[in-house]
Amino acid sequence: MLPAAGPWSGREFYLSFQKNKLVAHYSISDLEQLSGVKAHTIRIWEQRYNLLKPNRTATNIRTYGEADLRRLLNVATLCARGQRISQVVRMSEEERQAAALALCNEVQPTDGPRLNALLTAALDLDEPALHRHFDEAIGELGTEDTLLRLGYPLLQRLSVSWKAGSLSVAQERLVAQLLRQELMASADALPLIPLAQAEAPRWLLFLPEGEWHELALLFMNYALRARGCQVLYLGPNLPLVDVVAAARTFRPTVLATVLTTTPARSQVKSYATELRAQCPEATVMLFGTLAVQTEGLPEGCLPLACLHEFRDLIPYVNQRVEEEVAEK
Repeated sequence: MLPAAGPWSGREFYLSFQKNKLVAHYSISDLEQLSGVKAHTIRIWEQRYNLLKPNRTATNIRTYGEADLRRLLNVATLCARGQRISQVVRMSEEERQAAALALCNEVQPTDGPRLNALLTAALDLDEPALHRHFDEAIGELGTEDTLLRLGYPLLQRLSVSWKAGSLSVAQERLVAQLLRQELMASADALPLIPLAQAEAPRWLLFLPEGEWHELALLFMNYALRARGCQVLYLGPNLPLVDVVAAARTFRPTVLATVLTTTPARSQVKSYATELRAQCPEATVMLFGTLAVQTEGLPEGCLPLACLHEFRDLIPYVNQRVEEEVAEK
């Protein structure tokens, strides 16, 4: 199963990768640039609705934290889709987050007929038809957009039906396995980047011990390799001690993992803290709602909730590495 999608896009993470540390404080001009909401409007929302809770420097300048930025992004996403600010501010943090994430899961109208055909084939457990529909979509849309626009929404619908008791888990497993095979085959068809190529950022991908939901990690692997990154893919169920050992040898720019069921929600912060302490030179990317909903993650840990935002931020990581190489 894929983690939920979210409203952020790549440009909103550019500052987060300065010197491989997550920026903890933003000015109002930063919020304007990242959210697309004018500074004047932000001030009105802050004063009228107490939307943000800035701190002040010794010189009385407002600074905003990560929670303020994420809250503003969620509000901006909902208002951009027609909801009134007076309605949005009455929602709880959890309600705003869920509503913003749901918007990223909407199916484009032009994809409806194709998605319905895939759903019909899945319900019939018709593997040849599923292969045919996915192959046609990949030929037209490419691997990434096929997964994001068709594969993921299809899994979401099947998952809802399974949890409601109207379907067995077989349909979801069939689709997930087909997508897994496609992502692996597409990645294998790409050239490997030599480790001597210093300007290529290094990504180490893994799932924590006890975590087996691999599809999102496979998507990351393909998207990174398609953009010329060096990727060490270590797969599911990897103990922390082995992650650390691999990082010391591979020296990644970014450590990326997906948190779907493991660790327990109450242990996410301590897991991130230990990972960051053991691998201080790398940015730690934690993907999934478990990470996004965890407060107080250590500096240098970047929570993501959407494959769209993951894909969009890759060029900014590449740009940062290229700048560091040019400075040397």
